[in-house]
Amino acid sequence: MTISASTGIKRVLLSWSSGKDSAWTLYQLQQDPMVEVVGLLTTFNEEFNRSAIHGVRQQLLRLQAEAAGLPLIEIPLPWPCSNEQYESLMGTALDNARAQLKIDAVAFGDLYLEDIRSYREAKMQGTGLELLFPLWQIPTDQLARQMIAGGLKAAITCLDPRVMPEHFAGAQFSTRLLEDLPEAVDPCGENGEFHTFAWDGPMFSKPIAVVGGEVVKRDGFVYADLLLEDGP
Repeated sequence: MTISASTGIKRVLLSWSSGKDSAWTLYQLQQDPMVEVVGLLTTFNEEFNRSAIHGVRQQLLRLQAEAAGLPLIEIPLPWPCSNEQYESLMGTALDNARAQLKIDAVAFGDLYLEDIRSYREAKMQGTGLELLFPLWQIPTDQLARQMIAGGLKAAITCLDPRVMPEHFAGAQFSTRLLEDLPEAVDPCGENGEFHTFAWDGPMFSKPIAVVGGEVVKRDGFVYADLLLEDGP
């Protein structure tokens, strides 16, 4: 590990999905005087130029990174993408980040799914990089309300219509939304019920002004497109 001997400050790369959990993880890390976030790591579908899971336009992720004052390391994923391809591309990106950004640790916004955490830990074993999970096991009803009270603003960009009505696509992540969610849906969508795009909050220097676009069904999910307010 390459933590500065003089300061003891960890140089951290944050896994970035564009959503509220990533954004709130960034905010938590920003409050830690022993941590310096030095970059954001994201994946996108190279065929559609959108974030791999959330379906957000690549341009909007770049604006998030700009508002956070951080470089965005982009990993283009082929479509379809095998697990072997994903792991190879991710490994190369992490090697480059270690060389260029001198990172000591990688942070994730996972909340409580043990299998995902175990997968990350297994794949990172032997790299010498520490794994950080700042939001781990915070009760999600409590966490969701902390985010909203703390000034985080986000919109639902993708949802699973098997567990959530389609009209939630494009909705703002708010106290009212939490009250209206079906009882079986996790308040933070940790089981994949929904995904979001964070467009404002204390982790950013300025909001990303977006407007709602087309809502479409694709691959069993409902996606709400977001457009830059002043864009084409």
